[in-house]
Amino acid sequence: MLTALREAADLEAAVTAPDGSLSRHELLDRAERVAAEIAGAPIVAVDAVPALSTIVAVTGALLAGVPIVPVPPDAGVLERRHILEDSRAAVILPGFSPLEHDESDVEAALVLYTSGTTGAPKGVVISEEALAADLDALAEAWQWTSDDVLVHGLPLYHVHGLVLGVLGPLRLGCRLIHTGRPTPASYAAAGGTMYFGVPTVWSRIAADVGAARALSRARLLVSGSAPLPAPVFADLATLTGQAPVERYGMTETLITVSARADGDRRPGQVGTPLPGVATRLVDESGAPLPADGETVGNLQVRGPTLLDGYLRDGGVRPADLVDGWFPTGDVATIAPDGRHRIIGRASTDLIKTGGYRVGAGEVEDVLLLHPAVREAAVIGTPHADLGEQITAYVVGSPVPESELIAFVAERLAAHKRPRRVRHVDALPRNAMGKVRKSLLSPD
Repeated sequence: MLTALREAADLEAAVTAPDGSLSRHELLDRAERVAAEIAGAPIVAVDAVPALSTIVAVTGALLAGVPIVPVPPDAGVLERRHILEDSRAAVILPGFSPLEHDESDVEAALVLYTSGTTGAPKGVVISEEALAADLDALAEAWQWTSDDVLVHGLPLYHVHGLVLGVLGPLRLGCRLIHTGRPTPASYAAAGGTMYFGVPTVWSRIAADVGAARALSRARLLVSGSAPLPAPVFADLATLTGQAPVERYGMTETLITVSARADGDRRPGQVGTPLPGVATRLVDESGAPLPADGETVGNLQVRGPTLLDGYLRDGGVRPADLVDGWFPTGDVATIAPDGRHRIIGRASTDLIKTGGYRVGAGEVEDVLLLHPAVREAAVIGTPHADLGEQITAYVVGSPVPESELIAFVAERLAAHKRPRRVRHVDALPRNAMGKVRKSLLSPD
């Protein structure tokens, strides 16, 4: 990882952010000064604002071999305090402000904090070796080279925006343009060959015909962090002349499954495992399930991209693996040819109703086909007879509940239709555009 960064020093590619541009030589010169300042520190935090300062600080920490903890710039007081105290960071960059914490003994490249949807955010410890393995595998899958110009406006404290969106260009030597915010206008004006976005970003671009058509000159549009609705997939394909590439991963595993640059791209599918990665489906007891494209099971992965463990009391607690497999907490189907369809989180997106197992995403995709529906989220809510009933929350023009229920029933099996449909002004989302279904009221 470090060798690749230093070897990129003579390339002409530059890093551009809203506050300016740096040549590769200028970036490494500034980063080496940061590295000299923090050499020997046990762990450092970085205020991960969308600016050159973050890119310089992260690069410097990598050069120094000091673990990095990105802190979301919009973190509330309690979240920020938790990350800084839990990580025991000695310094916060770019201001070199000292922090008085107990010593930490962590050997890693990154400590990324999860979103904390089921409790306080957890520090995921990721090694240089895992980062290098993942980026090299993605370079092969996406035919990603130093000739590319990568454009995105994603946050710089998650796998998508930081690992793929910053460390990827630094490792592979391509140019990076960070737009600050991922707006249709900024993407259209950037002139990239590759673009990264989350479904919310792609939905807005698909709704802006001029911006979408401007991206037709790019060779790869990558969507991740949440499922891309089928109508958005179709609109992008029509307006840009190419279907988007979808991929799957999580903080603990990095990116493990992806469609290929030179392969078929199908809506609702995230492709096949990356080189070196294996996946499998199991039931609730851990017994293997068939890869027949129909059976829904709990997805497990293994390979060189897995986390080292979780930060705990200044050290690293190993993850709870099952014979070397990491339980993702997601449910999926795997086709005989290896193509994956992610149903969603086992806790919220697998609905057990009347003896059937229904994936929320399948129902959401159909609801989005209705012209009055702009956004949709489906969850299971308690039901005295069925155990759970399918409840849908939709954003869009008001239409009778019965119309939307009938619309789904005409296109899917009867047991997959919603029993309730509720109109809301907006769906609660996190910074990466994922719907926070735990905040949807079951009342």
